[in-house]
Amino acid sequence: MISEIQINFAKLSQAMGFQRSPSSKQKVKPISKENNDENGGDHSINERTTSNPPDSVTSDASYNSWMMEHPSALGSFDKMMKAAKEKKIAVFLNYDGTLSPIVDDPDRVFMSDEMRAAVREVAKYFPTAIISGRSREKVMGFVELCNVYYAGSHGMDILAPPRPVKACEGKYHTLVPGKKGNEVLFQPAKKFLPAIQEIIKELEEETKKIQGARIEDNRFCISVHFRQVREEDYSILQEKAKAVLRNYPDFDLSEGKKVMEIRPSIEWDKGHALEYLLDTLGLSNPNDVLPLYIGDDRTDEDAFKVIKGRGQGYPIIVSSTPKETKASYSLNDPSEVLTFLLRLSRWRKSSSSSKQLAQIWGIGY
Repeated sequence: MISEIQINFAKLSQAMGFQRSPSSKQKVKPISKENNDENGGDHSINERTTSNPPDSVTSDASYNSWMMEHPSALGSFDKMMKAAKEKKIAVFLNYDGTLSPIVDDPDRVFMSDEMRAAVREVAKYFPTAIISGRSREKVMGFVELCNVYYAGSHGMDILAPPRPVKACEGKYHTLVPGKKGNEVLFQPAKKFLPAIQEIIKELEEETKKIQGARIEDNRFCISVHFRQVREEDYSILQEKAKAVLRNYPDFDLSEGKKVMEIRPSIEWDKGHALEYLLDTLGLSNPNDVLPLYIGDDRTDEDAFKVIKGRGQGYPIIVSSTPKETKASYSLNDPSEVLTFLLRLSRWRKSSSSSKQLAQIWGIGY
């Protein structure tokens, strides 16, 4: 229940212009299937039964309360960078909903030229990786940058520099020639590929009569898109997906933003991919490395959890509505992600210039 203090705080914030513009923030709705799907299945907002105060004030108070726990990464930028001084920063980014807006057609989730330029600039100064639920090939095709690392299929398909192979990981590595010299493919779910293709065929057959349903082959996982499925057909689609998986006990079904995800039941997620990349890039020491991860999906929570466990780093959620999250900071939407990335590269450039001047003039830095 919203307290009188929170309500008064919301009114005061609105009057003084401290809130984000209502045009860029959705109002909080009571939990329903529709609202739950849009927020990646997170049950972070409890249904409110009070008729007073008005919904708009209640929503604003709830949002302001959430923002106090997950402050804007833009508003906190100077504080964050002050703590990052003398440390190495590594940047990790989700794709859909982070670098690009969520759209109805999953094949047309294009990032803007401005966003691509911003990611390219950030990657000049910091090791940068894209960790996506999409297949690695698809996300590489969307991003079109050669100075970043890619992890597709929720981290089950990683292309990275070679490194000394641990005994338990050797069978998952494949050495491949790349633009940067020899690179290594790490694919811990390779043995599931035949079963994944069988599941895709069965799903396509079972769902072909459900208007708007889309089955996407993401190499080591499968996405069942229902953004364009009618409300009354959703439960039918869900049951058909569950029925297919009853014959495949080695796979799990979960939900994200207007999508059902089918993945092999292995102990590997975006959090493990984050740790793998940090180790591969020689950045595993938590005392002098700050991983910065920006993502909007429930699957990104695994990476947020890893960063929290390290005790150093910045997990940043992209969301315009309050939701349960392990992130420490927030950004409203991809446009704020763009602003943050531009600011991050400018900060590094100015820091580098200051160091060079200090060396020229013999000033301690």
